[in-house]
Amino acid sequence: MTAAYIIHLANYSDGVLYVLGILLMLALAVMFDRFWSLRRTILDGDRIVQAAAGHAALGYGELEQLTQAAGHLPEAAVLYAALNHLDTARGENLDQRMDEAIMLIAPSLDRRLWILDTVVTLAPLLGLFGTIVGMFHAFSVLAQPGHAPADVTAGVADALVATACGIFIAMLGLAGFNALSNQVRLALHQLDSLKLLILNRTDAADAPVQPALMRAHQAA
Repeated sequence: MTAAYIIHLANYSDGVLYVLGILLMLALAVMFDRFWSLRRTILDGDRIVQAAAGHAALGYGELEQLTQAAGHLPEAAVLYAALNHLDTARGENLDQRMDEAIMLIAPSLDRRLWILDTVVTLAPLLGLFGTIVGMFHAFSVLAQPGHAPADVTAGVADALVATACGIFIAMLGLAGFNALSNQVRLALHQLDSLKLLILNRTDAADAPVQPALMRAHQAA
């Protein structure tokens, strides 16, 4: 398939194939970006969860160390919520504080996935639209004197390329969307696991001394 033939197909659909090409590039960009980010978040987050699980009890000192180790990971928000409210909340109250942190951080995990969802829905419809436009061009040959039947069938074949491209993009986007949604689910599961670990290991006997990390956050 030459470049000239691809341009012919795109023009035959009145430019719909160009739009489908943009959708394909957009979907691929989102998939690569979110997969890399979520994969790194899950691997680094697992390290924090395992570190928390290695403690028999979690007091101010341990929570401060884990928060510093988490850096900019989503786990840092859960750890800081526990660190910030350890001296004022216990049990269900502390659970709710960490739930708030998880709810606030959750939108950042699935950002831009709506683009894939839109591509999955829009691409087949655009492909069908491009095929309909191509059919108009194919059957317009019948109005010309001395037309050959092969011209009509060739035009129909060219018109169907748009539908095929739209379906292919939708299948690719759907596979990527499901894979990334599973990654988001795993990341949220890590946050819930960390929350449960903190609840089970917080030591009420820790002295309620305000740690340096919390003072720095409050001063900021």
